[in-house]
Amino acid sequence: MSNAVRGDENTINLAERRLFSPSFKPLYDEGMGLVEKTAEYLDGPGRAEAKKLSRLAATLYAAESMRLTTRLMQVASWLLLQRAANSGEMTREQVAAEKSKVRLDTASAHDRAEGWSELPEDFRALVSHSLNLQGRVRRLDDEIYGSGAEPLASVGRVNPVSDQITLLNTAFARG
Repeated sequence: MSNAVRGDENTINLAERRLFSPSFKPLYDEGMGLVEKTAEYLDGPGRAEAKKLSRLAATLYAAESMRLTTRLMQVASWLLLQRAANSGEMTREQVAAEKSKVRLDTASAHDRAEGWSELPEDFRALVSHSLNLQGRVRRLDDEIYGSGAEPLASVGRVNPVSDQITLLNTAFARG
């Protein structure tokens, strides 16, 4: 178990202490539960609802589904690493090395995208919940390991997938 001290010997890192306490379990359970709930939705009701969407909304749904699953897999990876550290399976240093492979900045087209309002309400709720969870995990990560990554707000401004969707919309509008 980590000693929850970083830098100055007299400074206690509350985020790290929380991570190595029983209060981590609700965050872990929420993240893993959301992964399961999302998988069930996408394989069941989401698949049926997607077939009813317009071409524009179906394209957005497909792109946003990929972002959603990527986001959740990255959050789940981070949570699993923290659980491994919490249980003593990995040292803080091992976790820090492995977590460098985890991205906590998967953006979303969200309600800025044309066709967003056509997407199923349950799907939009999953996206919103995943973004909220990713934000909380990212803040916790920054508090424990230090920031240095680009702020999430600016990541959403440059989004190659959204750019491709816009190009596809333009192409289909002409045809």
